Amino acid sequence: MRQGDDGERIGAVQLGRPLGERATLLQFSTAFCQPCRATRRILADVAAMVPGVAHVEVDAEHHLDLVRSLGIVKTPTVLVLDAGGHIVRRATGQPRKVDVVAALGEAV
Repeated sequence: MRQGDDGERIGAVQLGRPLGERATLLQFSTAFCQPCRATRRILADVAAMVPGVAHVEVDAEHHLDLVRSLGIVKTPTVLVLDAGGHIVRRATGQPRKVDVVAALGEAV
């Protein structure tokens, strides 16, 4: 997972869902993306393990404005957001659970 983008903030209004109390695992997926399914399971497991962390999945095809504004070019893409919605980390492809937990350490 690479470092986040300075100053970029994502809010509940953009996502249509509330952010996590402590952090949010934001996943951009597409319908036929096989690694997206595995990523969904990994992020849901981590969110269930860590209190105050939410997992939000966004269908990239139905949120093109947000995809373009964030520079999402591949699915799955995972953004780790802190409590204020600032991007702390960004990764493309299926992440390893240990990497997601480590990235959350920077957000909480």
